[in-house]
Amino acid sequence: MKKVVLIVLSFSSLLVANVLQDAIDAAKPGSKLELPAGVYKGNIVINKPLIIDGKNQKAIIEGDGKGTVISIKSSGVTVENLTIRHSGNEHERVDAGISVKNAHGSNDSLIRNVTIRNNRIVDCLFGIDLQMVSNSKIINNYITSKKYSLGLRGDGVRLWYSNDNILRGNKLYKSRDFVVWYSHGNLIEKNRGEYGRYSLHFMYAGKNIVKDNVYKHNSVGIYFMYSKDSEAYGNLIENSMGTTGVGIGLKDCSNFTIKDNTIIYCARGFFMDRSPFQPGTHNYIENNRIVYNSIGVKFHSLSIANIFKHNIVKGNMENVVNDSYNAKVTQNIWDENYWDDYEGFDKNGDGIGDNPYIDYQYADKVWLLNPNIRFFYGSPVISILNFIAKLAPISEPIKLLEDKHPIMKESTIL
Repeated sequence: MKKVVLIVLSFSSLLVANVLQDAIDAAKPGSKLELPAGVYKGNIVINKPLIIDGKNQKAIIEGDGKGTVISIKSSGVTVENLTIRHSGNEHERVDAGISVKNAHGSNDSLIRNVTIRNNRIVDCLFGIDLQMVSNSKIINNYITSKKYSLGLRGDGVRLWYSNDNILRGNKLYKSRDFVVWYSHGNLIEKNRGEYGRYSLHFMYAGKNIVKDNVYKHNSVGIYFMYSKDSEAYGNLIENSMGTTGVGIGLKDCSNFTIKDNTIIYCARGFFMDRSPFQPGTHNYIENNRIVYNSIGVKFHSLSIANIFKHNIVKGNMENVVNDSYNAKVTQNIWDENYWDDYEGFDKNGDGIGDNPYIDYQYADKVWLLNPNIRFFYGSPVISILNFIAKLAPISEPIKLLEDKHPIMKESTIL
């Protein structure tokens, strides 16, 4: 094993041209550069195994407002305890705080064993960009984008063809998205995302695990698209509001387990769009708290063979909504869920309602047709309309679901 050499750079806190890059170029592979407090000229390139340690984030790597501040083009690199700021602002070049991708022309297409830890990345269009990176760790970083409108910010974390990585304890604040595209086997846990667009967005990804994350005040919590064989459990998604507001969405997704999550105060708790996609598969949606949303579960397009079990469905304006004609939503399986509007009894005291819970969609639900009417949802007028619709519906109601064993007390599930 090569001995790690400690090199202390002892220059002033002024921006000095090329000093840090010169030290990187002169360092032997496996060395450690420990940076004293100060401001160092950025747009550096690391093309060998190396450790750069800012010790307490008082060492600042500052870009020149063009391009990426730190470019990593080698396996075995660690960048930690730094403040990284002032990237370029061009989306097509993915100007970032830290970019990890292979050097052009290298024989090895993948970069491995990179650690990016305890850094503060600010005023950078994109935060951390991983392209074809595996077996690496992105841990406890704070990331915020430039002060642009939401759609013009860059992604806080971006994975592209990157597998088997650990992304833990990062905080994204006022970035755009956390994206995982064409990437498999990643563990994404204990992260926090606030005031972004997609807290977590997957496309063409499989066997990822998403656990114990907190996502608040974003347009969308977690959205899986064209993906399979993944798990999401123990996450809190709160206040995904607006016309696109979704807690957890599945589009063309198969063989998912969505378990022990809390989805609260969202425009739509779950959004189901043609999922599961593969015939003969199921999505398992279990032990979730779907509470105080405008819509608890919304079905869009053909989505059948989902299994909803042991969920708490409480305080939603509407528990379940289907917006597609003849979408066969009754072919989803609901069993042993708690429904706060269940009106049955439990005569034998076994904790299960004597009669099934059945949810119908009536034509009289005018607030579903005109979202502006939601403002008046709790008013006496809307209450009377809802009562009349159930008492004497003007048309045959549409059956949405039947839970044959509704749970009587939510504490049974908790």
